[in-house]
Amino acid sequence: MSKQRVVVGLSGGVDSSVTAYLLKEQGYEVIGLFMKNWHDDSVTISDECPWLDDSNDAMLVAEKLNIPFQTVDLSEEYKERIVDYMFDEYGKGRTPNPDVLCNREIKFDVFMKIALSLGADFVATGHYCRKGEFEKDGETIYQLLAGKDKNKDQSYFLCQLSQEQLAKTLFPIGDLQKSEVREIATQQELVTAGKKDSQGLCFIGKVRLPDFLQQKLQPKDGTIVEIDAQDPVYNSNKKQDSSLINLSEKYSYTKEQGKNVGTHNGAHYFTKGQRKGLGVGGTPEPLFVIETNIDENIIYTGQGKNHPGLLRKGLFVANDEIHWVREDLRLPVGGKLETKARIRYRQTLEKATLYQEEQGLYVIFDEPQTAIMEGQFVAWYQDDELIGSGVIS
Repeated sequence: MSKQRVVVGLSGGVDSSVTAYLLKEQGYEVIGLFMKNWHDDSVTISDECPWLDDSNDAMLVAEKLNIPFQTVDLSEEYKERIVDYMFDEYGKGRTPNPDVLCNREIKFDVFMKIALSLGADFVATGHYCRKGEFEKDGETIYQLLAGKDKNKDQSYFLCQLSQEQLAKTLFPIGDLQKSEVREIATQQELVTAGKKDSQGLCFIGKVRLPDFLQQKLQPKDGTIVEIDAQDPVYNSNKKQDSSLINLSEKYSYTKEQGKNVGTHNGAHYFTKGQRKGLGVGGTPEPLFVIETNIDENIIYTGQGKNHPGLLRKGLFVANDEIHWVREDLRLPVGGKLETKARIRYRQTLEKATLYQEEQGLYVIFDEPQTAIMEGQFVAWYQDDELIGSGVIS
């Protein structure tokens, strides 16, 4: 029998390097592929050129492991599916998650198709998560499970994967701790052993977001308004109504409700929950962005991280934005499910209940959550299995 072929997304980091090494040890035929995702000079990202260093490191690792290596240029798809989408979302006052999108649109779609065209049986990545599988009604069901290293678990970033994608994917380091991964890389004298984890945008490197956004979204002067924590909007009768719609609806403000405390250069550069970059001092507690109004170019703020404008118990996901990794668990209209959910990477899982209604899915948490942002992803779990996700409306 011929060996099964695996294409590894070699990123030039320690995780994917060890992934390739482990697969080779397990007897697979391994091919390393580096994705080049950015070289658009009209939108500069940083003065450094991280992808050049990364591709070089990836090549050195492939040489050391004696596996074939090549670079694929996916910058056109990346610009279209990730960067343009980011500009569009920020322009609408939403906060996208490029890492989740990069996995769904680039690594496990465009990249996977290239790998399969090279005759690969599987694609492997250096993600800290695990894959399970079992039989149900004569069909194989694949599970997306949290990584064993609770500090590094990256299942959230893969929350949009499908059964078809999981079937073709391997996560060799999901059972390891980060320290063990570094140890293996050191023992094997891989050039990436001591390399720092990459920061910033998926496969692009460090980005100063306001600078990045300013290249496409024009600066526009506007006012910063502070809303008092005792404002009647937080104690109205409507607030006492615990219907699904009400629990998941965000507060709306007018500038007359608060006081002008400063100016900004574009509401679309700011996101809910943001504290830095407001340039307003002299308040007893730091100011946080509690809402942005893109149409009127106003940023609404409140003092302190427990300001009621930051907290909400529920959120809504429109029907066309609901994604079940486990299609067999999809809720019917009128169905509900007790689960645990998170609205951002590295957040601890919080108890929540899903309610599937005609118009979409409501996720209601037991405890109020901070800075629920439209455009971000909510992911829901059963124990350590991620079973579905959706874009917050």
